[in-house]
Amino acid sequence: MAVQCKPIPALYTVYILRSTVRHASLYIGSTPHPPRRLSQHNGLVRGGAARTSRNSLRPWEMVGLVSGFPSMMAALKFEWALTNPHISVHIPSESRLAVSTRTKTNGRPRRPSKSLSSIMSNLHLLLRVPSFSRWPLKLHFFNADVFAAWQKGCQTATEQLRSSLVVFTDFEPEAPPNPGRRGPASEGNDAQDEGAEPQPWGINALPLGYEPITRYITKGQEISEFERQGNCVVCREELPPGEGLHAVCANTGCNGVGHLSCWSRHLLGAGEADNILPLQGRCPKCKEEVHWGVMMTELTLRVRGKKEVEKLLKRKRRRAAKHAA
Repeated sequence: MAVQCKPIPALYTVYILRSTVRHASLYIGSTPHPPRRLSQHNGLVRGGAARTSRNSLRPWEMVGLVSGFPSMMAALKFEWALTNPHISVHIPSESRLAVSTRTKTNGRPRRPSKSLSSIMSNLHLLLRVPSFSRWPLKLHFFNADVFAAWQKGCQTATEQLRSSLVVFTDFEPEAPPNPGRRGPASEGNDAQDEGAEPQPWGINALPLGYEPITRYITKGQEISEFERQGNCVVCREELPPGEGLHAVCANTGCNGVGHLSCWSRHLLGAGEADNILPLQGRCPKCKEEVHWGVMMTELTLRVRGKKEVEKLLKRKRRRAAKHAA
């Protein structure tokens, strides 16, 4: 079977779905496009899972998700582990929180029933096991009750998560008060608010493409095309164009380039000699913070994602021409 070399996806998520009709009904899945996937689960477009097709449980809501997976396969592994924590090989036996008490007809352990509390506890566990703790994962919560369950799970956990793990919250905005007779001082603001477009929130506010790092991608392309690599920012040796893998600092105004192995060694530092993948650190040139996952996304796009880069930069040129007109 041929190995497909693709760039790190702009977004791939493992999400938690909850029925708005029956909160005890939960579902775990994975997708690169959460808004479209939610529409499928709710029967608005074709697709979705058979387990979410019952009209008595619709509509469903995405109450939280994990993003930052380096590939579809990585997300599927995490999804399976979160769905099957009682048998996942990613969880050591001594750390397992979910235990099966029944068996199927074939003799295999039956999946224990899940609750919001159990999902949050196993999510906390998976984010700290060696299989996943070095990935640039981020947590997103879109419901206050679910976020409260997560916080409760963190308080009861025996071990702590890495300090650099980012947790985002984006809850539904409160509905505006019932319009009534206003005083003169508020009439102008009311008119402005009524005419303003509602801001997207939750899964609809997630960046689905590479647009947030367009400038970074452009910088990497220019350094590569015009052979401006210079010397490695770590070992100071010359970087011959077209030879080896060279990573570029993500910070605006910094053109620091270095060998992939040098960047890794520098960002890991002396205290992480046992690890292979760095998480973050400071660029030797600009001294600003850099994140390994972002740097690898740009590198894989430069090396493997020619079509994705051309599509992104073409949109950028079209927007620039439109603004100029």
